[in-house]
Amino acid sequence: MPEFKLPDLGEGLTEAEIVRWLVAVGDTITVDQPVVEVETAKAAVEVPSPFAGEVTALHGAAGETLPVGAPLLSVGEQAPGFTEPGVVVPEPAGETGESGNVLIGYGTSAATTKRRRRSRRPANASTRTVAVISPIVRRLAKENGVDLRAVPGSGPQGVIRRCDVEREIAGRSAGGRRIPLKGLRKTVADKLSTSRREIPEATVWVDVDATGLLAARDQLDGVGLLALLARFTVAGLKKFPELNSRVERDEIVLLDQVHLGFAAQTDRGLVVPVVRDAQEMNTRALSEALREKTAAARAGELTPADLTGGTFTVNNYGVFGVDGSAAIINHPEAAILGMGRIIDRPWVVGGELVARKVCQLTLAFDHRVCDGGTAGGFLRFVADCVEAPVTALADL
Repeated sequence: MPEFKLPDLGEGLTEAEIVRWLVAVGDTITVDQPVVEVETAKAAVEVPSPFAGEVTALHGAAGETLPVGAPLLSVGEQAPGFTEPGVVVPEPAGETGESGNVLIGYGTSAATTKRRRRSRRPANASTRTVAVISPIVRRLAKENGVDLRAVPGSGPQGVIRRCDVEREIAGRSAGGRRIPLKGLRKTVADKLSTSRREIPEATVWVDVDATGLLAARDQLDGVGLLALLARFTVAGLKKFPELNSRVERDEIVLLDQVHLGFAAQTDRGLVVPVVRDAQEMNTRALSEALREKTAAARAGELTPADLTGGTFTVNNYGVFGVDGSAAIINHPEAAILGMGRIIDRPWVVGGELVARKVCQLTLAFDHRVCDGGTAGGFLRFVADCVEAPVTALADL
């Protein structure tokens, strides 16, 4: 004899008060028929039955509060032909006492299930078996014209929950479309999510006069702005090694090699190729390595090894026409340095206000590996190199 228990009402609710019964002992009910109205801390709702058959017992009176999982009603032998195509129907509880019923699609933890289907189904119907769905989810889908066979379930083993149907309804009403989060986009999303979750990030920035940097680029044939920024970065990491590190459990690991990652925009999305042992390269060699990695990235020829193992990342987001960015650290690295666009701005030189080529440098760093003094010292060192690149290159 099936026993319908008070299902999980969602929103973290653990109990509900019986307002009124909508059926009586002896009534014959069908699947999805509302049988009781209950009130929670959120709202009053009508609870539909997952079973069909004759009501043999009501467990509880109006005004009584029941915890989730407590028996609501018992049903005699189920009448055939009431189940939805492809829907898994819970069997009666066994020794575990589990009813198998759900409200928002979590299924049962102990009861076994069996499949019952109508003898006839449309010839063009999908053969996909719909995951365990609660009565209220099926009703919500039916009222809004949602084909449950096309809805991906987010519950255990793909169970379709109420939130899945509501998301489908919201997406259609907003005229939106779904783009699967997979491949490169999913890899990037997972890495950035891990960074935000695990790293206590802080950001410092400074405006710099890049007039001399542009002049140096023009004089150094084949050496671009990113290569110059990368060269100054490597020199800065030698002076402030805490930023070329990573946190492993309860230790900060200072790394000997600088494997320099740099952000590169491609047709497939943003990737971060890594130039290994950048500390061994002079400016021209570093520039050539950056050029080769960029070409490989845009041609889709990078290997997994080319995209892993970085110890520090630089990003010239000025190419997108923006001044600054609160960049996300490329986990498990400890910092990322970015350079914004270079534009004409008023600048004081020798007590006179003149137009200069100015840009913003931004450093996001893991506050576990160092304090603001170290981060600021590194950023100031790079800024000084940008403002006096010829002198800096002579000393490197």
